[in-house]
Amino acid sequence: MGRTARLGVFFSLLGIAIGLCVFTAMAWIGSAPPTVSFASSQPKGAPVQLHLQTVGAIGTGAHPDWVSYLTQEPDGHWVGTTEWDIPASTVVDVTLDEYDSGSPLRNEYLGLVGAATVGGAPGEGGVIGGLENVNGKAVRVVDGYSGNGIAHTFSVPDLGINVPLPGVDGSSSKFCSEPAPCPTSALHNVITFSFKTPASGVYRWQCFIPCGLSYLYGNGGPMATAGYMAGFIKVVS
Repeated sequence: MGRTARLGVFFSLLGIAIGLCVFTAMAWIGSAPPTVSFASSQPKGAPVQLHLQTVGAIGTGAHPDWVSYLTQEPDGHWVGTTEWDIPASTVVDVTLDEYDSGSPLRNEYLGLVGAATVGGAPGEGGVIGGLENVNGKAVRVVDGYSGNGIAHTFSVPDLGINVPLPGVDGSSSKFCSEPAPCPTSALHNVITFSFKTPASGVYRWQCFIPCGLSYLYGNGGPMATAGYMAGFIKVVS
């Protein structure tokens, strides 16, 4: 084979390789969960109202049987995403509707609400007041061996936030078994808490309860995938 022919083969293979890389990158970008912005129309100084759901199975998309979080957009529409733009130095009031069943904790430390003690003076970082409200009752620790156990956590390690989410009775006739979002008529717990965003940065958050069924130790699949049981808080100025 002559030099010209060899160069032709080389550049043909190079073109194919580049094409595959571009295709892979575009596929990844296209599959990334959307970002819900709470910054663009947020009144300065007003708390952000973040409304979430946890469901036992999303019911739609590429992985309909995966456990998942959902986010309610400011216009009221529910989307399957775990990524948000939130203003800096702003209080975030979270309402979390928990529709999934629970189990005892492998690590009881995860039943402790993350108090506001990280990053300096009291009130900076963590859950404000070190309390969450479960169906209107203020609690500091959730016992994973009582009731229906704990279904998930909302945890942001870099901000000192950990919020255990008590599960519901999975055998109940009112257990949510339809595609998400689950209706308020289905059995669920309502958990509320607040935290304050720092000045800037991107912070990974996730559930620390191994709930990836059929994956080694429950830590694969939805547990490791943004848009399901993990996501990012993007703090913007």
